[in-house]
Amino acid sequence: MALVFDGPFQLFKVAGMGPYDNNGYVITDPKSREAYIVDAPAEFERLLAEARDFRVKGVLVTHTHPDHIAGYADLKRLTDLPVGVHPADEPRLPGKPEFTLEHDDDLRLGALRVRVIHTPGHTPGGVCLHVGDCLVSGDTLFPGGPGMTRGPEAFHQVVDSITTRLYTLADGTRVLPGHGGDTTIGESKREYAVFAAKRRSEDVSGHVNWLRT
Repeated sequence: MALVFDGPFQLFKVAGMGPYDNNGYVITDPKSREAYIVDAPAEFERLLAEARDFRVKGVLVTHTHPDHIAGYADLKRLTDLPVGVHPADEPRLPGKPEFTLEHDDDLRLGALRVRVIHTPGHTPGGVCLHVGDCLVSGDTLFPGGPGMTRGPEAFHQVVDSITTRLYTLADGTRVLPGHGGDTTIGESKREYAVFAAKRRSEDVSGHVNWLRT
C-alpha cells in the first residue's frame, strides 16, 4: 500500500489494478479509524486488504465505466459495504446503489470532510473527491489533460467542469487520478493555459493533451 498523504487524514493509493492499470484509493481518518474505498476495479480484494485496519463506511464510485466497476461482483460477494454513485451514472452500475453522490455533498469520516464535486464530461455522472490538500479525480483530470471524451459536447463539458470546479482549488492540491501518476492543480492550470491560447477546431474531443493538442 502506498501512503500518499499522512496528516490530519491518510490517503492510500493501490496502483496497477486489473488489465487497465486502475488506481484504487482508501481515504481514512486515523483518529476515528473510519474509511471510504474509492472505486471498485478488478482485483477489488487488494483494496479490501489495504483497508483491513479501518472501519470502512462504503465504496465511492467516481464513474461507472467498466474498468472502474469490474470488481463490483466481488465487492458484493465479499462484503456488505454500501455503494455510492452519482445518479447520472447509476444506470450503468450492475446493481442498485445504497446511496447517491451529489455535487457538494459532505461525506464524513469522524471529523474529516470529504467533499463530492460533480464533474460531468468523461461520463454524465463523473465525480471527484476533495479532501484536505488532495483531489481524487477519477478519470476527469490526469497529468496533461482531461479524460477521454466521446464528442465535442462532452469535451466542452469536461473542460467546464475542470476550469470552473477544479481549478478553484488551491494550486498545491495534489491530483490523484484513476490511472497512472499524479499532478497538481497548479501544474494542470499552467498546462491548460497553453491549450487555451491556441487556435483550434471546435470539434476537439477524444484523448486531448493540453500541451500537444
